[in-house]
Amino acid sequence: MRWKKLGVVWKPDCQNAWAKTHAAVPTPFQLNDKVIRVFVTCLDEQGRGRPGYVDLAAADPTRILQVSTVPLLDIGVPGAFDDNGLMVTSLVEPEPGTLYLYYVGFELCAHIRYRIFTGLAISRDGGITFRRHSRTPILDRTDEELYFRCGPFVMCDEGMFKLWYVAGSEWTAIDGKPMPVYDLRYQESPDGIYWQPTGQIAMAITGADEHGFGRPWVIKRGANDYQLFYSIRRRSFAAYRLGYAESKEGIHWVRKDDQMGLDVSPGEFDSDGIMYSAVISIGKRIYCFYNGNNFGEQGFGLAMLLDR
Repeated sequence: MRWKKLGVVWKPDCQNAWAKTHAAVPTPFQLNDKVIRVFVTCLDEQGRGRPGYVDLAAADPTRILQVSTVPLLDIGVPGAFDDNGLMVTSLVEPEPGTLYLYYVGFELCAHIRYRIFTGLAISRDGGITFRRHSRTPILDRTDEELYFRCGPFVMCDEGMFKLWYVAGSEWTAIDGKPMPVYDLRYQESPDGIYWQPTGQIAMAITGADEHGFGRPWVIKRGANDYQLFYSIRRRSFAAYRLGYAESKEGIHWVRKDDQMGLDVSPGEFDSDGIMYSAVISIGKRIYCFYNGNNFGEQGFGLAMLLDR
């Protein structure tokens, strides 16, 4: 694939206390023929994330139409799994006017750095407002997925909710700092709310340099044609790079990372890291939203596919 980078689309202007820095994990959702709503997570001065959105013109996704001035959800109550911030990673529309917003919650810990589990918020008014389904995770800790059940991407497909996510029960030391270890997993649900205690491994970590995968993003092009866009966490870079894979059923993936064609750019906002790709078709064009250095500290960027 060959992409044309269009630069940073948006970053916070520090005017709102809940959105001082970052526009992390851009999650595009086409509201209508004219508007793409990109859900992003911004951080306050304490580094806690809350989700908002940026509306872009579908005819020109570099043109900003509107930016949310209040967060869609606040941080969780003290002691909840998301009391140190939350981050949107996926949305689905199971029926007209209803949106399921999947997010991850961050919980600081005493003996490990943190835990990350998955929550759900639901909108009944087409995405204007959201309410938590529950104050507890829909993907909570289990024996086989102890510390991380996060980065969810959900698709409504063939009468089922299909979930790709990252999960793990280990930490590793990199330059003396504990870092998470997690692989890519898959499972299905009839309602998108209740899931199994563990998923099947869809993509395992390979090689000594890898220690985790970032938010997956899956596109179904045909009955037996799935594309996976994801992020790879490597020891040597101490940052993410983008990966790409293909599958016939969406479960067993053939990695084709060298075909992704979107990498860091020296001297730019993505000079050290590039991550959290989200690919969307708008008319005849295909766009990739993504973050650069330090998990979106300088905002989110956009690239346009020139050819496959």
